[in-house]
Amino acid sequence: MQITRFGMTVMFIVVTAGALAATAGAEETPARKFNVLFIAVDDLKPELGCYGASHVKSPHIDALASEGLLFERAYCQQAVCSPSRTSLLLGRRPDTTRVYDLQTHFRKTLPDVVTLPQHFKNHGYYTLGLSKIFHGGLDDPQSWSVPHWNPQGPGYGKPETLAALAEETARLRRERGPATEVMERDPKTGTVLRVTAPKWRARGPAWEDPDVADDALPDGKTTNEAVRLLREIKDRPFFLAVGYLKPHLPFVAPKRYFDLYPREEIALAPNPNPPRNCPPIALTTWGELRAYKGIPARGPLPDETARDLIRAYYAAVSYTDAQIGRLMATLDELGLKEDTVVILWGDHGWHLGDHGLWCKHTNFESATRVPLILRVPGQKHPGAKTQALVEFVDIYPTLCELCGLPLPEGLEGTGMAPLLDDPARPWKAAAFSQYPRGSVMGYSMRTERFRYTEWRPRKGGQPAAAELYDHEADPREDVNLADESEFSSIRRELSERLEAGWQAAVPPTR
Repeated sequence: MQITRFGMTVMFIVVTAGALAATAGAEETPARKFNVLFIAVDDLKPELGCYGASHVKSPHIDALASEGLLFERAYCQQAVCSPSRTSLLLGRRPDTTRVYDLQTHFRKTLPDVVTLPQHFKNHGYYTLGLSKIFHGGLDDPQSWSVPHWNPQGPGYGKPETLAALAEETARLRRERGPATEVMERDPKTGTVLRVTAPKWRARGPAWEDPDVADDALPDGKTTNEAVRLLREIKDRPFFLAVGYLKPHLPFVAPKRYFDLYPREEIALAPNPNPPRNCPPIALTTWGELRAYKGIPARGPLPDETARDLIRAYYAAVSYTDAQIGRLMATLDELGLKEDTVVILWGDHGWHLGDHGLWCKHTNFESATRVPLILRVPGQKHPGAKTQALVEFVDIYPTLCELCGLPLPEGLEGTGMAPLLDDPARPWKAAAFSQYPRGSVMGYSMRTERFRYTEWRPRKGGQPAAAELYDHEADPREDVNLADESEFSSIRRELSERLEAGWQAAVPPTR
């Protein structure tokens, strides 16, 4: 159906396979020249002031939310960096992209796919990517009008840390050779299609609080570059993708951001144990964190270590929040606010000791639920929040709708533009995520009330395990009800809905 929006008419299309508009030719001028500022934040969970977490200092993200639409129930498709970002930037789910790890480029599996920024470039936009947009080492040159830019310089700030890392790096390189190697390149473009997993990593501490300026660290340098580019490109339609590395490990931020969080005020997770009746396959040993110095190789973290990490995570969030504030101030200064769609997202959630877990790599709500804020010039309800179930695959068609671009074939999400006019309208019946564990794939579905997960053998057969959490009674997912007899009919119904998949959960039309 058609809806009129901000003085323009766009099509609201429920995107299903085989029912999409054809892609228009390259280098066309968009019908509506809204710019796009596309802000990606690594490992940012929806624990922010605007999401009700008053203990986290995020004034600039909160200010953006006060002018836009905040999605309270947004979900990634796989809770780890590259698969999540690939799914979002291609508008396709992991079983379509076939990217489940950190080593495979999507052009190995979908060589001719058109990415979100590439689609904007093909329709007259100047597209630029700064820092981490696609996963590190797996950038996509076809997506950008100019070569992708990365900040240069170390990720730590204390001289003693840098010296120790330099010494260890030199030793490991002498003893083991390159940390990673390219296994395959595209013969036509030279794009790296597959790399080895790292053979070694020189690791420092899991957190650090150097007394340095913001732009002494990579994210501050990225903001400097973004500000410079905004001044340079302000008079042409642009798609500027700005990636922030923090709060990804290691949690490094200038000391003044740590000072916002007195250590004695940091609260530990209230549910430090795995859910009751939880199958072991649902859990992880959080090896990503254990690789850092000062973290035990096995077992739980001491409370004081956990408190230090939570404090450092919050400090890193506040550091990134300050960078976003600089970006938004520049938009205002340049008179671009009324011409620019701003979207901010974190690529997945993050465990901060809940269920005894750290990092991501699960199908729990803490790992799959993400922050998502969309600000559009002229929207009817600035500062609104929506409970609608939405997914990262919905971002691609949404931005196309808002900027008047046709939808390419093959998208597997639904444009969210109607929610700007009516945040409470009926929407998706479910959101879908997944996570692989060797020969088993965990498929997870979040409905209005429940999270239901089946761990299915990839070669077929009955699920190896299942999880069922009642968010009405148990929002922390502390009790798995899958094998409780009183929930057998609900489990059966949810299993059928999970099997029917995302195509059966699209919003009703009206």
